[in-house]
Amino acid sequence: MKRYGWIVSASVLVAIVGCTDMTPRQQGTMSGAAIGAAGGAGIAAIAGGNAWTGALIGGVAGGVAGNMKAGHQ
Repeated sequence: MKRYGWIVSASVLVAIVGCTDMTPRQQGTMSGAAIGAAGGAGIAAIAGGNAWTGALIGGVAGGVAGNMKAGHQ
């Protein structure tokens, strides 16, 4: 379990550092995808479905929505 903690920590660090030079549209897309994936996984888990499938669908939908919203600002 400690191994997964290190992997997640390293991934978060890379994501934070990598976001500093993104355009607003790229940041909106990435933020939307992350929020959508978390929400989709949570809803699927509560509903008794597959959390990975929910995360995939939520991530795609959130990424598209974030991209569209950031493009209109």
